[in-house]
Amino acid sequence: MKSIIEDIKNQDYKKVYLFYGAETYLKRQYRDRICNALNPEGDTMNFSRYEGKGLNEGEIIDLAETLPFFADRRVILLEDTGFFKNKADKLADYIPELPDYLCMIFVEHEVDKRSRMYKAVQKAGRVVEFPTQDGNTLTRWVLGMLKRENKKITKGDMELFFSKTGNDMGNIERELEKLLCYTIDQDVITTEDIEEVCTAQITNQIFDMVRAVTSRQQKKALDLYYDLLSLKEPPLKILALIAREFNMMMQVKTLNGEGCDVRTIASRTGLRDFAVKKYLPLIRQYSLQQLKEALTDCTSTEADVKTGRLTDVLSVELLIIKYSTAQ
Repeated sequence: MKSIIEDIKNQDYKKVYLFYGAETYLKRQYRDRICNALNPEGDTMNFSRYEGKGLNEGEIIDLAETLPFFADRRVILLEDTGFFKNKADKLADYIPELPDYLCMIFVEHEVDKRSRMYKAVQKAGRVVEFPTQDGNTLTRWVLGMLKRENKKITKGDMELFFSKTGNDMGNIERELEKLLCYTIDQDVITTEDIEEVCTAQITNQIFDMVRAVTSRQQKKALDLYYDLLSLKEPPLKILALIAREFNMMMQVKTLNGEGCDVRTIASRTGLRDFAVKKYLPLIRQYSLQQLKEALTDCTSTEADVKTGRLTDVLSVELLIIKYSTAQ
């Protein structure tokens, strides 16, 4: 990310950029910064944006070959194209030949580093990854915003806030804005303020459901499942999040079994310290083999839905019942 700032500061731009990773908020921030720097006057004639899969490579190349109109530079922004996971040989061949007047910016969620496109951009321009930020970075970021508003918060309430928001910076910013508006006449943000204003993310509700499953509280687990369905959450998305929780439990159990402390586990898994502490009681309910079997069952459940053997709602319900039945 520092490299992008340096490019903007020195006005020494590469012909092609690739921004990718799970942290959408940061990607958008740096996308906008470089686009505004390259096109400060909002020149619509020499700025083009493409989005989505199935784009025509030849059309993009033709535009790239078109000289800018009364300007020094042409900018082409391409988002979520899938070119870095699927075959895009025409563009991969063209990247090394980009004209000097062009700047091409790709913004993707996932990439295959073995792809020809990734290697071509890496060689001809700049590749920047935007991963999910760690807990310390997010804490410093939030504290900086609170300081500008002359607000204070305890460590415990900061952890409560993150337990509601998750690690997505866009969601953190939105929830913090709500909190700041709610506490406009206060100097200190309290537990009560956070509970009153901040909305728990779906992933946290999934965690509560998994916790009910591991505690063999079948009625509570099913009630939480039905609550998620009432919020219009797709059953297969719920299934994917259940699988994620079992996978995270397996990672935490493995590292815990190796003697790693909470901080080390957090660092290796990308979790925050308090999240690791929440997993520790859960992993005692399962052996590693049981967690592996649970992940296998999640995969089988997805296959049952996609092959039409079971409906999506029923298949996930049966999985929850299986793992929440009292032993």
